[in-house]
Amino acid sequence: MENEEVVLLDFWASPFGTRARFALALKEINYEHREEDLSNKSDFLLKTNPVHKQIPVLIHEEKPVCESLVVVEYIDEIWPHKSPLLPLDPYQRATARFWADFIEKKICSLETRKVWTGKGEEQEAAKKVFVEGLKLLEGELGNKAYFGGKNIGYVDVVLVPMYSWFYTYEKCGNFSFETECPKLAAWARRCMELESVSKSLPDQEKIYEYALQLKKRFGFE
Repeated sequence: MENEEVVLLDFWASPFGTRARFALALKEINYEHREEDLSNKSDFLLKTNPVHKQIPVLIHEEKPVCESLVVVEYIDEIWPHKSPLLPLDPYQRATARFWADFIEKKICSLETRKVWTGKGEEQEAAKKVFVEGLKLLEGELGNKAYFGGKNIGYVDVVLVPMYSWFYTYEKCGNFSFETECPKLAAWARRCMELESVSKSLPDQEKIYEYALQLKKRFGFE
């Protein structure tokens, strides 16, 4: 599989695209990275993901795979020989998928995005949901080094891209990630010590500047 064609359609600030970048980095897969302009999407993106018209799209041997959770699972199944992400045990696999779905619906939702786009009561309500979700994840992490146990696993790959955005949530929502969820903060630091993570994730300050631009452009200020 050394010479197979792998292309990733991506956007630098997207935590969903970062999931795919991180999974490919863990598997040490060489690929062509194509940065998309989400305000002027390429014909290739629209052709390869005609349903949602979103990134990431992984094109493997000219076949497109869409939606970040599906993409990460696909990467794990196609290249199982290195850094397996999903457990072999069916119950543990189901549990990992449950928490990945939880992250998708509770941490990365349009509702919790109001922590940095909203104001007043709307923002406070979103912050409550966001922090409660993080605390539940902290409970699932327990005393493990990673959600995957001793090694990075599927849930880690799904969640850690949001770390780049946590600074923005803190600054705009006026709360401390470290104070609210110290175990999760320690987990994030452990993840960032891994080269595959640190090279895949965009800088928090750069994300914050981008978020401020979005707030201004869409009138969230």
